[in-house]
Amino acid sequence: MASDVDTTPLVGRDALVATVRSALLDDVTAGQTAAVFLTGESGVGKTRLLREVGDRLEHAGALVLTGSCLDIGDASPLHPLRQALRRLDADLAPSAAASVRALLGVFAEDRSGSDGAGALLERVSRGLNVIAGGRPLVLVLDDLQWVDRTTRQLLLYLLAGLGDLQLSVLAAVRSESLQGAHPLRRVLTELRRLRSVRVLDLAPLDRAGTEELAAAVMRRPLTAEAAEQLWQRSGGNPFVVEELSRELRDGRDGLSDTLREVFLARVDALPRPAHRAVHAVAAGVEPVEHWLLAQVVGLPEPDLLDAVRAAVAHRLLVGSDDGYRLRHRLVAEVLEDELLPAERAVLHRRYAEALTTAPAELHQARLAHHWRLAGEPERALPAAVAAAEEAERLYGYAEAHRHWSVAVQSAEGLPGVDRADLLGRAAEAAHHCGEYARALTLLEELAGADTDIPACELHIRRARYLAAAGRSALAEAEYEQALAVADCTPGQRATAAARRAELLLQLGRYAEAGQRAREALALAEQLDGGTTEVVLASAALGFSEAYRQDPDAGLAVLRRALATAERAGRPEDVALAYLHLAELLTGPLNILEEGVVVARRGAERVAELGLGRSYETRLLAIATNGLFRVGQWAEAEKVIASALRHRPSGADAVELLLARCRLSVGYGDVEAADRDLDAVATILAGGGARHVIPLLTLRAGLAMWQGRHDVARHAVQRGLTETRSDDLVILAVLVWHGLRAEAEAHASRTVAVDDNAVRRLRGIADRVAARSERAARPVRYVIDGYLALCAAEVSRLDGADPELWARAAAEWDHRNHPYPAAYSRLRQAEALLASRRKAATAGRLLRQAYQMAQSLGAVPLTDEIRTLAGRARVALEERGAVGTATPDESGGEELAALTAREREVLAAVAEGLTNKEIGQRLFISERTIGVHVSHIFDKLQVRTRVQASAIFLRSRS
Repeated sequence: MASDVDTTPLVGRDALVATVRSALLDDVTAGQTAAVFLTGESGVGKTRLLREVGDRLEHAGALVLTGSCLDIGDASPLHPLRQALRRLDADLAPSAAASVRALLGVFAEDRSGSDGAGALLERVSRGLNVIAGGRPLVLVLDDLQWVDRTTRQLLLYLLAGLGDLQLSVLAAVRSESLQGAHPLRRVLTELRRLRSVRVLDLAPLDRAGTEELAAAVMRRPLTAEAAEQLWQRSGGNPFVVEELSRELRDGRDGLSDTLREVFLARVDALPRPAHRAVHAVAAGVEPVEHWLLAQVVGLPEPDLLDAVRAAVAHRLLVGSDDGYRLRHRLVAEVLEDELLPAERAVLHRRYAEALTTAPAELHQARLAHHWRLAGEPERALPAAVAAAEEAERLYGYAEAHRHWSVAVQSAEGLPGVDRADLLGRAAEAAHHCGEYARALTLLEELAGADTDIPACELHIRRARYLAAAGRSALAEAEYEQALAVADCTPGQRATAAARRAELLLQLGRYAEAGQRAREALALAEQLDGGTTEVVLASAALGFSEAYRQDPDAGLAVLRRALATAERAGRPEDVALAYLHLAELLTGPLNILEEGVVVARRGAERVAELGLGRSYETRLLAIATNGLFRVGQWAEAEKVIASALRHRPSGADAVELLLARCRLSVGYGDVEAADRDLDAVATILAGGGARHVIPLLTLRAGLAMWQGRHDVARHAVQRGLTETRSDDLVILAVLVWHGLRAEAEAHASRTVAVDDNAVRRLRGIADRVAARSERAARPVRYVIDGYLALCAAEVSRLDGADPELWARAAAEWDHRNHPYPAAYSRLRQAEALLASRRKAATAGRLLRQAYQMAQSLGAVPLTDEIRTLAGRARVALEERGAVGTATPDESGGEELAALTAREREVLAAVAEGLTNKEIGQRLFISERTIGVHVSHIFDKLQVRTRVQASAIFLRSRS
């Protein structure tokens, strides 16, 4: 079943096309035969694949004859071959078509004698040999399930080697048609015995292929929700994917008539018992166990087995050890419209009654589903509540959220039901699984209901949900309102105070966070069982003390908070303790290796506790930042890819997007960085300085690599208005970017230097230096590194001082941060060359910077180093070490210059994968793969993928 649009790309079949081409041409020697039979369900792309392989074989010099079998019983003998010959005759010049017409004439002769069949086959073989004229001959046959008897005999005759002809056969067979005693089944069984014959099943597309094909049809990428729905509905069938994508593209909802008729025809072709079985599975919750299906359809066991076997053979059902599933969920949509509402209700009631006879906790979710659709919400409600509570016991908050939502829906209009309690529990489950917008919506519905929930409790919950959604300013206001409520209980007051302290910590207001944390601890001491309040307040206090006064004492407080949280076992407390401990280590204290280990260990722990979409994502973002700072960018990419599978939202998404953007800016992937920065800016409506300043710093850094120094200046000036933060580190980074932007403007002479901005930035740098004297020693240590960069950037405005840049390089070498160290060496070399002294030292510095930037994959920095080296005529490669190797010996040495990620990309390039395919394999954007490939070309000094692949393969041998 071919699509009616041929402009869509062939997706996910490159390896199969290469395999078939090799089997039919490359591996076939003179005088031999070969065959590949492609089996697969309707719409899986068999016809398209035949056409693609046929074109490639024709371009390789083979003579390709293409024909199709007819669905008219036993059609005229050799119909597909005769059709192919007529097409060839129409394409040839009259002088070249004589042999073709001679063979067509053979079919018109009367060969009714006893040896007529054998003689006909022999004459056809000789005729094909003449037509081939010494070229490989490939016979391509579509819809072979309808093949006539004589063509079957011809295939057996030729592929057995009886025709003295070098022939290859490529044929497509519709799997669902080969039922019972179909004659082609016997033919394929015989042919399988030949070593030169292969039968390949053409599977549906995988998820990545489905999304790629849909994006090509729609001419734009799909949203995550649309991609998930398309995958579930289509099952990866290319024809179905194209039809559904076209409907989406054209703004139509529902199913096209074409799809509906296709699936209805397949269901209607089933025997009546199989028809009933498919309808029952379509109404069930997959997988439908065999015992359950038996009770629902009410068939005797032998009849049920025959029915299921027929449905599986027609490619409508898939059977496995755990039960039956529809091959395409789209079938359920089609069949739902074929049943009357009363018929659907009867099916769901049968399911519910059958499940009730086999009580088990695992059945509660399905019971709720079927009782609700059977029109009995009063019986659905207790099952939904039981399912939600069981999911929460197992930390399955996403599942719990779904079940509580069913409970809320089922409770609508039922007397005697505490719907407010259901709304509250649904909101909390939504919050835990990262559905922050949904949590806020449910909470507002709860607030508007007739309920006796205290106002203080509503303020606290709203503040928690707002903070998680990234709306920090509103969250802080809600905590203030909670504490201002007159009838706030001691427990609620302690909770609001502790959570406010933890929020202030996230906002970077460390002094205030410490003060509020002490107040919260004092309140918590008066409570019996205020573990959560103690953990949150201790985390805020420990971080504040470690940053401002005593790192060892602060770390000890944080570690005790983590131990307390683990003993209590409340998932969110454990997650927050891990979060702030990892954040402190990888950030202000600069204990990067331990911080990364703590972040990754914490991510594993909170994933066990069901908080994968929220806190695991944030902990992995912290690990990414630590890996970025120590120069392990390839590993950081892998961590980000792991976190992105959760599709986070709110503040969790902000942390991850900022971490990914740091990599994109470093790599020079402008489009990806811009996209992430825009997304963060959208989420951060009402966010605090601790996120806004890094956002604007990254915006400035990206603009400078683009030569847009005025844009960088504007971003920095906006960041300087965010004054409510004690985080001197992020402020020092911002000031460095501001002074760098002015220095770049001075060097480029494209934008005038803003003297007022320079004075303001220098003043802020002085104040940062003064304030850092009151910070803990490790914090001052990090800040001093950025202040060294600030002083060196100022010197670029009035004659760069190489000594200042040498000091900056040494500072960052000591801190094990290769990126600013490489940048400082570049500027030191630039200053030396400008003063026309120590050219040899400048060359050495450029080579060191180049090697460091190359190892990171920092393309813009590498390009700037290369530009300066070109002007100064400095050779960046040590020719004596590398250039002496012979071509046959140099592969391994050349690969030594590549990072781990670049080697992964190069290995995929050597496999022949495109950038898009490599990105899908490594979970990286196609544009980022392009950056890696360019970097690989530069390091290996090649211009093409073939040359790069040759070096890779040589190194392996």
